[in-house]
Amino acid sequence: MALKESDIPFALTGGYAIWARGGPEPSHDVDFVVASDDAARAFEILEGRGLKAVHPPEDWLFKVYVDEAMVDVLFEANGEPMTHDVLADVEQIEVESVMMPVLSATVLMAHRLNAMEEHACDFGRQLPVARAVREQVDWDEVRDATAHNPYATALLFLLERLEVIAPRAAG
Repeated sequence: MALKESDIPFALTGGYAIWARGGPEPSHDVDFVVASDDAARAFEILEGRGLKAVHPPEDWLFKVYVDEAMVDVLFEANGEPMTHDVLADVEQIEVESVMMPVLSATVLMAHRLNAMEEHACDFGRQLPVARAVREQVDWDEVRDATAHNPYATALLFLLERLEVIAPRAAG
């Protein structure tokens, strides 16, 4: 609520954002994203509201504790700073009776696929997500955003072969 009342653009991301868009129920904490330029100010605002905010060893997020719940506030995704342009492409969606900005399904899928690497390459977890949100995603944009990642490329190939998504548009 504190971010919602501030002038800092933010959005729901991660598993709860996928869930808000019709995906599988999440099993982890809630994740929000702010632009990297706004991260320090967001931290101060949340701390100023009496919330316990901490900087963990990871240098791409901070954590906020609300009662017993932990909320991650990310300002980078896959090593790339979060920008105001990404936060401009959000949709207001009702999540648990609260209207909030949620990242686009295209951005969410690109982030998920770019997070895949040798030690985090569980296609079985990604398949139901892709199936659930497939009609909301610009898959050619996802292909372009993940072209450098061989794990993402392999998953996209599998999604095509399983006819979950169409092959790249011609042209």
